[in-house]
Amino acid sequence: MTKEEQDFTIDERYQELLQTILDFGIEKKDRTGTGTKSIFGYTIRHDMTQGFPLLTTKKMAYKSMITELKWFLKGDTNIKYLVDNNCNIWNGDAYKQYSMYAGNLEEPDYDVHVEDVQENRVRILTEKEFVERIKTDDEFAEKWGELGPIYGKQWRSWSPVAGDINKGGKDQIANLIKELKTNPDSRRLMVSAWNVGELSEMTLPPCHYGFQIYTTELTLKERQEEFCHRLGKDISFAKNLEHLDLDKDNVPKRKISLMWNQRSVDVFLGLPFNIASYALLLELIGREVNMIPDQLIGNLGDTHLYLNHLEQAKEQISREPNLLPEMQVRNVDILNGEFEYSLFEYWPHKKIKAPLSN
Repeated sequence: MTKEEQDFTIDERYQELLQTILDFGIEKKDRTGTGTKSIFGYTIRHDMTQGFPLLTTKKMAYKSMITELKWFLKGDTNIKYLVDNNCNIWNGDAYKQYSMYAGNLEEPDYDVHVEDVQENRVRILTEKEFVERIKTDDEFAEKWGELGPIYGKQWRSWSPVAGDINKGGKDQIANLIKELKTNPDSRRLMVSAWNVGELSEMTLPPCHYGFQIYTTELTLKERQEEFCHRLGKDISFAKNLEHLDLDKDNVPKRKISLMWNQRSVDVFLGLPFNIASYALLLELIGREVNMIPDQLIGNLGDTHLYLNHLEQAKEQISREPNLLPEMQVRNVDILNGEFEYSLFEYWPHKKIKAPLSN
């Protein structure tokens, strides 16, 4: 990465991508029926030392992003945890599955929990009613809140045989943490969500389908600077640390980068969320293995704006970026999907509303 590239903020890189799609994107049909302007093959990157990459050119629902990441890390695939924590990202996918099945029933079905029957057809709950039932009825949630073997299942219990939910499942996150601690220079530090044997059982095949970790050793100067940062001291203070035992103070010896791969990229609504989510995952892994977050890189495949997001994209391009916030994580228990966090100095522009295409 050149010095010029380093000077761009994540907001500016994102605005550049929006403009590139508006200028050069090809109109295509898509499964939602909305239509897109699309380009293929794009890389976006962020230097984590610049701040936490939560876009400032529009207000982001970062609490939902955090809840979803915890859900993934727990290995959960049922929306009840999300609903109980006021995260509605996956409600539409679960509801679509429910309504398709319930609409084909000729007789009342206990599992559907219909309110009445009209003309020998089941009355399908509205999405609002459906979500409320998920929240209040555990039995209903167990059946209709399940999305199949999506991200959490693949991250925490990869099965080589379709339908093998728990038998012999490979915990990719646990294996990654172990490998980082014992063999940090490995080129096999990867996690995949694209399990060909289970794609047909997923409500939605993974859009971001895998990530890879890369680590390098810190120089003595970089370790001293990190120690200064922890003390809240200016970097110039490092000259006083020549005889300090940095190992005794558990100062990291390595920095860590993450690159994720994404086959389908909803640039206006989804990508800002993906950037922040993988940045947070990088922070968590770094804390778990005592390494400093360095580079965040996204390799993007079909990179598109929905046709009903074009005006919103133009509005976001017109906005001046603010300074990025700082994210601090603590009490990290990554294998149980638990951590605490604090977000400082997040001053975004107002939210830009845009319709969701399912």
